[in-house]
Amino acid sequence: MAYPSFSEISRAFAPGWFAAVMGTGVLALTTHTLAQRWPWLTLVGEALHWFNTVLFLILAVPWLTRWVRFREAALQTMKHPVQANFYPTFSIALLVLAAQWLVFTSCVEVALTFWWLGVVLHFIFSFAVLFFMFTGEQVTVDHVTPANFIPAVGLVVIPLAGAPLLPLMPEAMREIALTVNAIGLGAGSMMYIGLLGMTLSRKYLHKPAQGILTPTVWIHLAPLGVIPVSLMNLLEQLPFPAAREAATVLMLLVWGFGVWWLVMAILLTLAARAAGQLPFALSWWGFTFPVGALVAESLRLSKLLGWSSPLAIGIAAWLLLWCFWLITLNKTLRGVISGAIFKPHP
Repeated sequence: MAYPSFSEISRAFAPGWFAAVMGTGVLALTTHTLAQRWPWLTLVGEALHWFNTVLFLILAVPWLTRWVRFREAALQTMKHPVQANFYPTFSIALLVLAAQWLVFTSCVEVALTFWWLGVVLHFIFSFAVLFFMFTGEQVTVDHVTPANFIPAVGLVVIPLAGAPLLPLMPEAMREIALTVNAIGLGAGSMMYIGLLGMTLSRKYLHKPAQGILTPTVWIHLAPLGVIPVSLMNLLEQLPFPAAREAATVLMLLVWGFGVWWLVMAILLTLAARAAGQLPFALSWWGFTFPVGALVAESLRLSKLLGWSSPLAIGIAAWLLLWCFWLITLNKTLRGVISGAIFKPHP
């Protein structure tokens, strides 16, 4: 069978491709954090940073081409009750890249450009995706999965790079940027609480999401990992030391739920694999960013409390992240070489 043309690839280009950039970015950032303990990891983190930047630029070409040349197909995906949730991975990828460029380089202008572009696009996507959800009649219980968290995840990711960038912004922009960070964190956190109830309700009362949606069970870890870290980043820019102490306690509690859910996600994934319900798809990249978020939270908590147990769990989760990343990257490359990965799933 002939390899698909660029036009065919662009027409069917799945919005979830940028989950690969999210996963690779969090792997680079957590590897950089651990390089403070093991300096030999410094070059590994830098290699991942540059690889991820190039990966984003490559993926952006067919993604943008789809919006320019095949706008009807792109809009149709935007209105799909499941696929639409993956569109914000593009804007989240920009926010992750902003954090990378802030950490790995001295190019503050590049980090700021990625961050502002990511902020604007993510607010647009978060409103658009939920608007179509709220006004459409096609959403059923079967469409409720942790993938619904993705727009909320992007909102709470905003302060990851946004808060540390505040001191580097012109003074006239700081209050605006601070407000944007607060709105993103507040909206995403409250949205996650509501969606958490919906997804747990489905798990209790309806059939589970299986097949290519099996990896979405891991997405729970993304807001559980990101929200406390983003809150702490924001509080470090505010004159409220007592609030930082309270946020540390909150982080500990949320982290506990995250560790518990990590075990649950492993059990559910192993059960799906044993039942033959874990076919490879782009959704496998959903294994990576959520685990990386838990790693980042564990390392931050260990530093704040001086405890070794979050560090040990964080390192174990980081090793699991490497396993997921290497396996998924290998399968993705094989799919790209054969062209099979560019064919839409039935």
